[in-house]
Amino acid sequence: MTPEAWSGGLWPYFALILFGFLPSEVWRMLSIIVGHGIDEKSELLEWVRAVATALLAGVVANILLTPSGALATVPLVARVGAMVIGLGVFALTRRSVIAGVAAGEAAIVSAAWWFAG
Repeated sequence: MTPEAWSGGLWPYFALILFGFLPSEVWRMLSIIVGHGIDEKSELLEWVRAVATALLAGVVANILLTPSGALATVPLVARVGAMVIGLGVFALTRRSVIAGVAAGEAAIVSAAWWFAG
């Protein structure tokens, strides 16, 4: 590559790969190597699943109860309703995460549109 290409507009992409992608990729590869020998039913993985589930529940509660940006304009009852719809579709479609997320997202977007107009 010529120096003109780097000074023009390619350096942000290089920086993104160097500082954003590669550091996380190293940890992903290490986790594959280390995790390959761990039994799926071990107490360690049960603990990891419990912590991951608790973190996800915390993030969902935070978004639901103290939203920011455009979501803050949607009333709490509409946000809770969208979550209930998403969970209901998830349960009715044999635990399809995609269907549950799509239904919940459609519900919250509809609610935002309804309350904005």
